[in-house]
Amino acid sequence: MTSAPRTLTVAALLVLATALTGCGDDADDRPDSAASPSAPVWATPAEGTPSAPPSAGAAPSAGTTPSGPPRAGRMTPPPVVPSERGGSSTPPFVMPTRPAGAPSARQVVDAFRAAKLPVAGVRDRSVDCGPDGAGLGCAELLVTDAVSVYVFPNEANAMNQADMWGTDAYRKGTVVLSYLGTTTKADQRKRYDNVLAGLG
Repeated sequence: MTSAPRTLTVAALLVLATALTGCGDDADDRPDSAASPSAPVWATPAEGTPSAPPSAGAAPSAGTTPSGPPRAGRMTPPPVVPSERGGSSTPPFVMPTRPAGAPSARQVVDAFRAAKLPVAGVRDRSVDCGPDGAGLGCAELLVTDAVSVYVFPNEANAMNQADMWGTDAYRKGTVVLSYLGTTTKADQRKRYDNVLAGLG
């Protein structure tokens, strides 16, 4: 009687162990026990994995222009190319000369002095005949407090200048007497004019 219950107990344990073993095999065969799925086969590298951004220190490829504002700096002037001929294109001014046979400004002033006419404050202002002065184109100019004596290179220039000054001037040949800016009276002017008229 005692051996029968022991046999039943051992048999029950064997059945239970078999049942548990069967349950373990079924769990391994189920689809949801498989490993996690991988990425779909149809996914392209651009869609599946984002591309890495370019490095900040990478140099631009050949043929490209870097962006950004230009660097500030002074512009370099173009080099000066010397003229093949050399010197200035404008010729220097050449003072005109007194025509032969005409009295000089000094001779006229000396004649005034010989006639006892005032010739105080004699100044040689021939430089004013050129472009640095009045640019009248005269050859000689002596200025006194009473009258100014102009000698022109030709009569045409002398006549034009005398006409511009009108009654304040007297002309003989290439010599023009100017009374502009003076206090010389009309009768005194006449004496200066007569001395010039008497010169050969």
